[in-house]
Amino acid sequence: MRNIFDTHSHYTDTAFDDDRDELLKGLQDRGVKYIMLASTCVDDIKGNAILAEKYDYIYTSAGFHPENIEDIPEDYVSIVRKAVSGNPKTMAIGEIGLDYHYDGYDREKQIEVFENQVILSKELDIPVIVHSRDATEDTLNILKKYQPSGVVHCFSGSAETAKEIIKIGMYIGFTGVITFKNAKKAIRSLEVVPLERLLLETDCPYMSPVPFRGKRCDSSMIAYTAEKASEIKGLPVQELLDITCRNGMKLYRIQGD
Repeated sequence: MRNIFDTHSHYTDTAFDDDRDELLKGLQDRGVKYIMLASTCVDDIKGNAILAEKYDYIYTSAGFHPENIEDIPEDYVSIVRKAVSGNPKTMAIGEIGLDYHYDGYDREKQIEVFENQVILSKELDIPVIVHSRDATEDTLNILKKYQPSGVVHCFSGSAETAKEIIKIGMYIGFTGVITFKNAKKAIRSLEVVPLERLLLETDCPYMSPVPFRGKRCDSSMIAYTAEKASEIKGLPVQELLDITCRNGMKLYRIQGD
């Protein structure tokens, strides 16, 4: 397989500390054409920028994840602005969004931080990478209000929610979750997403597809996610990889063949 575009990854994660460079040097030989790194905090923004500079096929984003808002710097908007403006390989603001999964979350603060980063994306004319967990209504309200370009990543919501996101003009990213036996909801959503709005991702080192579930994930494993997605969409797996690669390049404005 070829033309794998992993549109969401976390290669600064400690899971890759022992073999990060060895792995990244070999992924292109395993069909990976592009990788997008998602940032969650200041350290991520810095570390991802270093990786994107080191590897031609890797691009990055800059943003603050909702789980990190307790320690977020007061000048977080300026930090993201500087990261985007100062690095030609920073192609998106992310990973940003809302996460109400764990007790004790600060809903108002999450919404404020999310909105400010979406507003910045509109100002800079750059897409967003959106994380949403147990926060569908608030996430949709903000996206409908500002109409950003971008992607809702690691999608496992309903088909109805997927349709609302598509109406906004955004893309939807699916992980190895669609290969799980209990992934009926995600599969129903995948069925309604038009091919021109579909992205594939790993969210590595997490979300490994079957038969690697429970093990560390890497970008080459999208091949297994693509096989399942192509089965659902009724087209050859390589055609689906070609389409999703073009979609990622279009979203992130990456020039290439």
